[in-house]
Amino acid sequence: MSGAGPSSLAAPSQPLKRSDFRCVHRLRVRWAEVDMQKIVFNAHYLMYVDTAMSDYWRALALPYEAAMPLLGGELYVKKAALQYHASARLDDVLEVGLRCAGVGRSSVRFVAGIFSSAGQLLVDGEMFYVFADPATQRPTPVPTVLRDLFHAFEAGDAVVDLQLGSWAALGDVAGPLRQAVFVREQGVPAEVESDAHDAAALHAVLRNRLGTAVATGRLLQSAPGLGRIGRVAVDRALRGQRWGAALLEALIEASRARGDARVELHAQCSAESFYRRAGFVPVGPPFEEAGLLHVTMERQLKA
Repeated sequence: MSGAGPSSLAAPSQPLKRSDFRCVHRLRVRWAEVDMQKIVFNAHYLMYVDTAMSDYWRALALPYEAAMPLLGGELYVKKAALQYHASARLDDVLEVGLRCAGVGRSSVRFVAGIFSSAGQLLVDGEMFYVFADPATQRPTPVPTVLRDLFHAFEAGDAVVDLQLGSWAALGDVAGPLRQAVFVREQGVPAEVESDAHDAAALHAVLRNRLGTAVATGRLLQSAPGLGRIGRVAVDRALRGQRWGAALLEALIEASRARGDARVELHAQCSAESFYRRAGFVPVGPPFEEAGLLHVTMERQLKA
């Protein structure tokens, strides 16, 4: 565990605060997690931390299962330690903060804090991981790209890169994500998902630090002054981290920049609330497209 810091959980010089964490996972205590004392059973707090780890990878824009083979290893838990300050009870809403606090040659140390909705620290802890070859489980150096990503995220830097361009320039990276979302996940026929409009559209792609697509979409022009956004797709493992909202806003800005007065899209009805939050309003009744219910939505653009 070279470079990972102390192996025992020492009391912090100052108690952890909710604001110490950039990544915070929210959850509600369930009946099955409460013991005979009517408080959360101590072992479940470790599960809460592990659940928050999934959000941490989403915040890094890395789909864990797909990213690890590209990085050439896996992260294995070496040691976990928790310190208890107060108890959580049934139906409490908790906030679980997670922070990468150090990266050694082959080790990674995380600090966790579990807080009540009022900000009281209930539990703090440390998780030590070793980056290792999955075939032998022998330690191997943490890849530079992952080391740099941990530092960048904790420093508040961007972990994705936005690219705008033609299908010829971006199709190779956008295409596989669209196939995964629309064809394999949603059952849209491949011949419908890929159409002649791709060649004329402006495409947007958010890429993570490994160069893979996090989100993608395209912008067409239905008529003079009217933009049309479509094919908005977000990696299934990374949803809920506002990557889709960032991608959508980039397409809206591109539409505004070329002088469009308004922009429209055909939203899947299941995603209507997502587009409402981005300022779109429904126009007309729902309809079926590619076997899925859609609704036309529109947003006025200000100069």
